[in-house]
Amino acid sequence: MSTDSPKKPAQGGSKSLMENLLGLLRIRVKRGVNLAVRDVRSSDPYVVIKMGKQKLKTRVIKKDINPEWNEDLTLSITDPSIPIKLTVFDHDTFSKDDKMGDAEFGISPYLEALKMNLEGVPSGTTVSRIQPDRANCLAEESCIQWKDGKVVQDMCLRLRNVECGEVEVQLQWIDLPGSKGL
Repeated sequence: MSTDSPKKPAQGGSKSLMENLLGLLRIRVKRGVNLAVRDVRSSDPYVVIKMGKQKLKTRVIKKDINPEWNEDLTLSITDPSIPIKLTVFDHDTFSKDDKMGDAEFGISPYLEALKMNLEGVPSGTTVSRIQPDRANCLAEESCIQWKDGKVVQDMCLRLRNVECGEVEVQLQWIDLPGSKGL
């Protein structure tokens, strides 16, 4: 019996990350507004952003229920249908960090705006508006704008599962050379 059987070529699923990667989404976590109090009179909030298996977090801001993070977190986007989940936590030194609410948002409207040909459109032009509704966590209308040659979306997210609090974020796309692209 011969042992030199020809090796079968590997079936699908062996694509490299770059072949599946559409690009990078930079989420600027701007600030929290009227966040819940979880310590004696204040909280030490930080934000965790999750998409699929990716998890990123901001720094902790001590004793502030209106924190200004202005921090950029970057996600690799392979499947734009996966919602992005944002959770605010209160950092505790000696016990488990307390949840201070969460929000979820999709990026499909933003990606649709990215596909438009916006060459020659004046900077500051609003390309699209998303209204708050039961299906999203928007606290107010969200505008997708063409600013300085880039498509950006500003969102004010109302936190769920908590008595109060909102988080302001901004989305910006980063095209990667060698990625699949949109």
